[in-house]
Amino acid sequence: MAYQKLNRKSGPRRALLRSQVTALLKNGRIKTTAAKARAIQPIAEQMITLSKQGGLHARRQALAYLYDETVVKDLFEKIGPKCEVRNGGYTRIIPLGPRRGDSAPMVIIELID
Repeated sequence: MAYQKLNRKSGPRRALLRSQVTALLKNGRIKTTAAKARAIQPIAEQMITLSKQGGLHARRQALAYLYDETVVKDLFEKIGPKCEVRNGGYTRIIPLGPRRGDSAPMVIIELID
């Protein structure tokens, strides 16, 4: 399977992934379920790769996906240059254990500095 469905239809799933990636790039780390973290990790790394490319087209592609313009500005001015020497692997997933209510496996996904 090329992607995880996360028990949602395509519109709500895309909105969920966009908001999670925007929150990750804004805050540097988020606490979420393991399935959602595995789904947003390649998208977040793709956004960081776009910021490393620079240029107007890459900025517009990031603006088309992310919800917040200030996050795109920070992505291209702070996060991208910081990851310039790294060739991938910009995020890490740290397991936390099961959630209390439904025992869903929880993780922290964060940007590697």
